[in-house]
Amino acid sequence: MMNLEKRHAFFELLKANNPHPETELEYSSPFELLIAVLLSAQATDVSVNKGTRQLFKIANTPQALLELGEEGVKPYIQHIGLFNSKGKHIQETCRLLLEKHQGIVPQTREELEALPGVGRKTANVILNTAFGQPTMAVDTHIFRVSNRTGLAPGKDVVKVEEQLLKRVPREFLQDAHHWLILHGRYTCKARNPECEQCIVEPLCGYKQKTGKGKVRGDI
Repeated sequence: MMNLEKRHAFFELLKANNPHPETELEYSSPFELLIAVLLSAQATDVSVNKGTRQLFKIANTPQALLELGEEGVKPYIQHIGLFNSKGKHIQETCRLLLEKHQGIVPQTREELEALPGVGRKTANVILNTAFGQPTMAVDTHIFRVSNRTGLAPGKDVVKVEEQLLKRVPREFLQDAHHWLILHGRYTCKARNPECEQCIVEPLCGYKQKTGKGKVRGDI
């Protein structure tokens, strides 16, 4: 497990490489982000953006999406995994936003998690990305990076989230979610981590580091 000095250096390197990290989901309002994140479960950001680029031109408010209906939404999202259940969640979420929140995306975890299809991870993404709260949305990438590097080990996503909130230096906490997810997506990949090109490799505790196509250390 990394000590404070290493953790600080770890995020200094990530920040130097990408000073202003952002989500790869395309959105222009908290509501658009909410819909995009709902669609992104078990799907790539690329596939979600392909659908929402066109969908949001037609309907990008709770009222407009509700009026479009499930069948109206389906052509824009049918290439995305689990599109039928996601389409239902979108309709139910839009209805609740209008009935309980005047069509405005709420800014508390409890209210967000009360929306259909919104779990802890989705709520954390919205709170962090749309509303600037220092939350940690732990997906498979962040879970892997946190455990593999020794940054914040944990047996499940909630434990990793708790560890990250304790162990990430406060000055980096707002952007840590995006740095870690991008690092896991493009460098610290599940099957073929690119350790040789990794900017935080000197601080990483992973014992099976790869280099020049070979495996170093313990297997």
